[in-house]
Amino acid sequence: MAKSPAIVCKPLTPGRWDDFCAVMGPNGGYCGCWCMYWRAPRADFAGPARKRLKNRMRAIVEKGPPPGIIAYRGGEPVGWTQVGPRGATQNWNGARRLSAPLDTADADDPAVWGVTCFVVPRAHRGTGVATALLAGAVDYARRKKARALEACPVETRPVEAGEKANPVSIFHGVASMFARAGFREIARRRDDRPLMRLDLSK
Repeated sequence: MAKSPAIVCKPLTPGRWDDFCAVMGPNGGYCGCWCMYWRAPRADFAGPARKRLKNRMRAIVEKGPPPGIIAYRGGEPVGWTQVGPRGATQNWNGARRLSAPLDTADADDPAVWGVTCFVVPRAHRGTGVATALLAGAVDYARRKKARALEACPVETRPVEAGEKANPVSIFHGVASMFARAGFREIARRRDDRPLMRLDLSK
């Protein structure tokens, strides 16, 4: 049996916009947010404003720095994760959020980053894409001199045989994946949502 090509992760630069769109699909990812859920005001997700979310994300990509990374397998884009300084995703960074920083000073510290969401098209789920994306996010944050990377994933219950997890409910990533990557829990504001942190300063 032929071995599947290795997954390679690359920053989302303007030249990779079409690859980002391929991952998001015609509906713009989960619930059509174009990965603006943690960036745009809630009012922008209702009515005509929702149609502008794609263009708003493109403007962010064009301006830079890259708001996340794309995973490729054999040259094909197969996944996406948003990763960057906490302050870039103001909704995720908010004081009342489950993902709010434990230390309020971290909210505006450009060296404290967050990995906020994952998108993996149906055809590529269960093939290691999310794990590769997280590893790529850690590597990217380290190369950009981040001192810490945080996440607020979902702690899932055991999946029954033949059952599939709802991708919308786990777009934050799953806690076990982060634990395997070396993240440790630093807070828990809801039973199923630990705030986790990876120290990159060592």
